[in-house]
Order: sequence, then structure tokens, then C-alpha cells
Amino acid sequence: MPEFEPHAWRSEIIDSVKYPCDVTASAAARVLLRQMFDAAIASAQPALCVPPNLPEAPRGRLIVIGAGKASAAMARAVEMHWPGSLSGLVITRRGYVEPCQRIEIVAAAHPVPDAAGMRAAQRMLECVGGLREEDLVLCLISGGGSALMPLPARGVTLEHKQVVNRALLASGANISEINCVRRHLSAIKGGRLAAACHPARVHTLLISDVPGDRAIDIASGPTVADPTTCADALAITRRYAIDLPVAVRDVLESGEGESIKPGDPRLSRASVRLIATPQMALEAAACVARLAGVAPYIIGDAIEGEAREVGKVLAGMALQVAARDQPVSAPCVLLSGGETTVSVRGGGRGGRNVEYLLSMAIALDGHPRIHALAGDTDGVDGLEEIAGGQIGPDSLARAWSLGLSPKDMLANNDAHAFFAALGDSVITGPTFTNVNDFRATLID
Repeated sequence: MPEFEPHAWRSEIIDSVKYPCDVTASAAARVLLRQMFDAAIASAQPALCVPPNLPEAPRGRLIVIGAGKASAAMARAVEMHWPGSLSGLVITRRGYVEPCQRIEIVAAAHPVPDAAGMRAAQRMLECVGGLREEDLVLCLISGGGSALMPLPARGVTLEHKQVVNRALLASGANISEINCVRRHLSAIKGGRLAAACHPARVHTLLISDVPGDRAIDIASGPTVADPTTCADALAITRRYAIDLPVAVRDVLESGEGESIKPGDPRLSRASVRLIATPQMALEAAACVARLAGVAPYIIGDAIEGEAREVGKVLAGMALQVAARDQPVSAPCVLLSGGETTVSVRGGGRGGRNVEYLLSMAIALDGHPRIHALAGDTDGVDGLEEIAGGQIGPDSLARAWSLGLSPKDMLANNDAHAFFAALGDSVITGPTFTNVNDFRATLID
């Protein structure tokens, strides 16, 4: 993994960082929190992290393929810095297209897959057919790639995958579990894409959006061997009571959906490199905090669990800091990343970051010295073009004055509506990257 370089990301963000002195303390806290979030996103921009990690030119052809929310921006960075000829195809989320001249960019749906993604995934396999040993496949993978290249296994349809995907997203399963199931219902994930490139060399650049930065879980590992099995996938669906279509159950029970395993000779010339990770994004945010005179503490880059429960736990940590200067002293900011889950029981509008934040606000009960921000670094929390939200000491009081019930809205998974009503949604637009969730809790 590349070392973090504090001045490698956008210098204008560093130059603008200061703890504002001409506004209220609450406004200053909000500004600083947003500057940290912006720095986290800036640290993972493909224009920054792709060029230093490009491989040497091959003796033969260079074919560029990939999928994910950052893949189009990654492809553009390759085109701008590659001296020779190249061709290829990458799939990205609608709204995340970046203009390229030699690499075709296809837009598809996320998080529920669609026919455009399926057709593009089939064409991607065709792009890498018939390659030779002297050829090189450069694979650009980032979060979101699982849904964006939904090529079903034999016997499974796109509609089957859509049904299973929706059920998994609402079940509370974590991303590792979800991607295990996806790999075993796919004709391209779980190492199958790299196997299709054989005997060419395959070099994969990864922007990680998963806890632990496991390559097999980033876009369900299309170019890496998969140690999990169909039996593992079937056990996950049973654990979360997923009602499987008959054809899907048959594929898993028969073992026909088995993925490419470690030691397969078709993957002997495949390599991977992590070029941006949640930890690196948190370190960028920590640099911003230090420049503002606030001590940063990174408490974890791989925090998982039910979003509302994680909100309660991190609220408890912040309250302990505020009351007792334990385990650290204020003023400080607690930074964390990872990917929480939401077990959907209500009919509201939400995502894991805003659900976490609303739960935290309720647990903090208007503490006068604590502010927080939570957002997804891809700019999309849940199904809406809203990255996350912010809370402060007055969040609950303002909600009550509008006739809102924070507890009822949390129970209905309606956190987006809560923050929209307060004007406290965090909206970034497309960020062209994805290094998972970002959480910052400021105690002054």
C-alpha cells in the first residue's frame, strides 16, 4: 500500500484551512468538519493516485478495463499519463462519466444492477478474449463495481440478481457477506475476469471502499482468487432469511456457481495494487484538523455494525471525552471509517451514514460541545444524491420546533427527511471516487 503523503492531495484545501474566528463557535465547527470531509475525498482522487501506480509498458497491447464509481475518472487519468497506444472499456455509475478519447465509458445503474451494466460486462469479457502473453490488461476497480457489471452465472437471470441484491441490501448483511453471494451468482466476479485474460498479464489498481481493504471484496474481486464457496454463499442467504428464486438456489446448492480458487494457474500473472484507501482518507482529514489546531484521533478505518448502534457507541465515546477527558482530552476530533449496515424496517428515505448520525444526535441529547458529520465519500448515501449530514447541539431542538420526532423518524429509517428539514444534509455531487464512509465527531 502506498505511503500517505500529507501534501499529495489538493493544496488549495490545505491553504484554506483555518478555524474561523469571525463566526460563532457552532458555525466554525461546521466549517471545519466539512473541510475534513472534503480533504478525505480529495486525497482519493484518481488524478492523484493513478499516475504514480501505472505499470511499465508491455511489449504487446495495453487493454484498459474496469468498473466502479471511480473507474471513469481512473480511465481518464490513465489516458492523460500513458505515453503509448491503448484501448478498452470501463463501466461507471450514471452521473460519474468522465470524457475519454480511447477508452469507452459505459454508464449503468447502482446499487441495483440493470441491463446496461450486464451488456457492458459481457462486452468487457469479449475485449480481453484472445490476448497473448506479451499483452497487458490494466484493470481499474473501485467501489460500486459489483452492481455495475452484473453478468449472471449460467442459469441465473438479471432479474434474479436484482431480486437477491435488493434483499441483501435491506437485510443488514455486511459488505463481505453481500459480495460473497454476488461472486457465486456471477460470470465475471470472483477471479473470472482475470481468468478470461489469460495468458496476458493483468495488473489491477484498486480504490478500496471496504473495511479491511480486502481485494476480494472490492467490487467482488473480479481479478483475484476467491477462497469462499457456494456453500458459504448459501449459508449467508439462510442467515438473513433471503427468499431465493429457485434458479438461484439451484446454482448455489449444485456448486455450479463456484468461483476461481487460489492456486488457479490462470491467475498466476495477475497482480493487484491498492492506490487509495479509507485509512489514507482519514489521515488527510487528520492533517486538516492539526492545521486548525484541533487534535485528531483516528479510532478505526474498518468500523462495521448496525448504523444506529454504532451511532450510540460513538456518541458514548464523545460524551466521555467531553465529561472526563478520557480516553483523550478536548478539543479534539474523533475520526473513523468503515461501512455500517441498516436493517430496513420502515418506509422512509435514508442511508447508513444519516441513520448513524440521527442515532448519534438522539444519544447526545443536545450536548453543547459536540458536533459531528457523517458521509459517504462517493457522494451517495443510500439511494439518493446526498452524501450524508451534520449535527450540532441544537439539532434536536430545531427538529422539535418543526414538529418532527427524531425517534420516530429513526424508527422509520427516515433520516434523509430529518436532515433535509433542518437544512443539514451534506451534498457533494459526484466525487469520482469512493473510499467508503467518513465520520468525524468534534468535541470542543
